[in-house]
Amino acid sequence: MTGGTTGIGLAAARRFAAEGAHVFITGRRQDALDAAVAELGDAVTGIRGDVAEPGDLDRLYAAVEQQGRRIDVLFANAGGGSFRPLEQVTEDHFDQIFDTNVRGLLFTVQKALPLLNDGASVILTGFTAASTGTEAFGVYGASKAAVRSFARTWANELRGRRIRVNTLTPGPTDTPGITGLAPDQEKATQLKGFLAGQVPLGRMGTPDEIASVALFLAGDQSSFVTGIELFVDGGVNQI
Repeated sequence: MTGGTTGIGLAAARRFAAEGAHVFITGRRQDALDAAVAELGDAVTGIRGDVAEPGDLDRLYAAVEQQGRRIDVLFANAGGGSFRPLEQVTEDHFDQIFDTNVRGLLFTVQKALPLLNDGASVILTGFTAASTGTEAFGVYGASKAAVRSFARTWANELRGRRIRVNTLTPGPTDTPGITGLAPDQEKATQLKGFLAGQVPLGRMGTPDEIASVALFLAGDQSSFVTGIELFVDGGVNQI
């Protein structure tokens, strides 16, 4: 589970661990990784790393092998972005987002292939901005559109091994990542209020709600589901 130390990733790690799974989680910040490991205990192995760095992914999968384990569920969740209107987009802004959300995700899945069990489930984290044309979020939205495209292609390429690949697409969710989009707490509160107002259900989602759907996509309840984009968005992209 990449990006497993905070927000949706941490909530999913809790749910998977509660179901009896041993969860390997990654995160770039050692303090957040230590806190997640302390919370989840023996149910988790924490590996500090950045999915945009191939060597860090190699260390993650080496740790899985060293424990004599294989992978039943891969939740490629690490990602991030920031607001930047078209006229202010820089090469660094583009590279930072695409290196994590597209390049990093691709090699997260590719490097896992030798360890994935036949019949495994691969879950990719999308976002509603991929199809809404959100202002000043163009690079991030494009990166998540690429994720959706990957799910279609990989579901087809891996069908011989009965590996299912699906995109889990949250809407506005109350996570530290959303808070971090704003320059200060006051602006973060305003942003969350604005986002909640766009949701037909009248509120933002919680990480636990997204994690519940990840658990569905991971298990036998979704055994005839592959290649889809499953929106968990309170109706934002549906109404």
